Amino acid sequence: MARALAEARAAAARGEVPVGAVIVDGGGRLLAACGNAVEARQDPTAHAELLAIRAAAARLGAPRLSGCDIYVTLEPCPMCAYAIGLARLRRLYYGAEDEKCGGVDHGPRIFHSPACHHRPEVYGGIGERESAALLRRFFAARRSTDRTVGGGG
Repeated sequence: MARALAEARAAAARGEVPVGAVIVDGGGRLLAACGNAVEARQDPTAHAELLAIRAAAARLGAPRLSGCDIYVTLEPCPMCAYAIGLARLRRLYYGAEDEKCGGVDHGPRIFHSPACHHRPEVYGGIGERESAALLRRFFAARRSTDRTVGGGG
């Protein structure tokens, strides 16, 4: 999770929502480490999880990541949760819960849907305090900038 947090901090420094994701194989070998890149790529699907899944699949030369684990600093959204299932990742470890937009333990709970063909083992709250603090700082700074730039509504 430490590497995922480093990716999240790097994303924040680039002006991206601070989410980082790391995929390791069954032996713990790093396959991919990514942070959000929605703004940089002008791509609404450039979430850290999807970028990491794409990179790991390319590295392994396979569309399935069976036996691999993903570490993410924030509970994946429904899009990313479904991609995690499609990639057949073995385990999902995530940091902060996302009560508003989460898709694993909140919202649609993708892995409990009959449309989901693979359910990874899920472990939430890993590095939760640091992940949540990073997100709070990022959004507090953004709200502060919005107030000073926009002049209020």
